Amino acid sequence: MKISFIGCGNMATAIIGGILAGGLAEPRDITASAPTEATRTKAEETFGIGTTSDNAACARGSDAVVLAVKPIVFDTAAKDIADVLTEDQLVISIAAGVTLERMAAAFGEKAKCVRVMPNTPALVGEGISGWCANDNVTEGDKKLVHGILTSFGEAEEVPERLMSVVTSVSGSSPAYVFMFIEAMADAAVLDGMPRAKAYHFAAQTVLGAAKMVLKTGDHPGKLKDMVTSPAGTTIEGVAALERGNFRGTVISAVHACTEKAEKI
Repeated sequence: MKISFIGCGNMATAIIGGILAGGLAEPRDITASAPTEATRTKAEETFGIGTTSDNAACARGSDAVVLAVKPIVFDTAAKDIADVLTEDQLVISIAAGVTLERMAAAFGEKAKCVRVMPNTPALVGEGISGWCANDNVTEGDKKLVHGILTSFGEAEEVPERLMSVVTSVSGSSPAYVFMFIEAMADAAVLDGMPRAKAYHFAAQTVLGAAKMVLKTGDHPGKLKDMVTSPAGTTIEGVAALERGNFRGTVISAVHACTEKAEKI
């Protein structure tokens, strides 16, 4: 299977790393395009793949083309490759806000289009991707997409109407989690803990708490109640968070992100 990547930033490298680690393709079967020589050289040295500055040359003849570009440059990148694509090639876009309709307008009504929203934990093999496809994409194509996406984390096919929500609840939300970890660490430093140790304790606690939600299947509220003893330390912290409208603020942040994703 030959795979082309238009763009070779963080998400592209995460996907390439997953594909190679999962044995879905060999380095000789992957080509990536990037405008800067430094980016191309790094990809060649890291993965042993081929690179080019020519988007059209990169896309020509591959089985799947991944548009790993920012939304602002999607139209330019799409124009570069539209004339060399065939109806047999699978076109996968990870550009936030780019709809299947917009992809079809760029590549033709018969194009096999897949829209994906991954997230940055893919860089450590713990990503989750929401994706959807148009009617031209076969069941065999979907298995290929699922295989690629699960090589660097988990993946779920969702209706396209939920893709903006996927963007806010998983695509953008690592930033909020990083802010939470940073804030917890700052508090620990305030109370006397060395910073490196504070980051370790805070990050490992977030990781462990997330695993409890996933592995037990219990409601997060139930898991919270397991920690909050009557008149104990945890309920004091919970009360402080509630006085600061913690949950309401998080809901507002995620909702604002969804609204922005729908306007891109």
